[in-house]
Amino acid sequence: MSWSGRLTELGIELPGVAAPLASYAPAVRTGSYVYTSGQLPFVDGELAATGKVGAEISPEEAQKFSRTSALNALAAIHALVGIDEIVRVVKVVGFVASAEGFTGQPAVVNGASELLGEIFGEQGVHARSAVGVAELPIGSPVEIELVVEVK
Repeated sequence: MSWSGRLTELGIELPGVAAPLASYAPAVRTGSYVYTSGQLPFVDGELAATGKVGAEISPEEAQKFSRTSALNALAAIHALVGIDEIVRVVKVVGFVASAEGFTGQPAVVNGASELLGEIFGEQGVHARSAVGVAELPIGSPVEIELVVEVK
């Protein structure tokens, strides 16, 4: 089955590509890899929430925002090369705007990782970093980057 077929089977629709907030491309291909810029949890052109995880945003909410951000990264890849060109997910980098003392970044970024596993199965198993930061652009609680291998 194709990845686009798998998305249909799961009832997942890729959103439109989020407009860049500054001077960068949403995704860039070099050789057989596509790197995405950091993607925020935009839904219909609006940031889904603002705040720090462990304060204004619960870890459970942040995990959902991580999933949304990963969908936005997949949309950027799809717009550049097509989702069916993906061979495997190589790496996920997750940034979590964290309240002082919050140490649950790995669980938050699981929202992205689990989505990729649902879609890509064994080809979705990836290396990963989950980093707590003081602030993210426009007050976003999470930001996700992907690196994928393509045909």
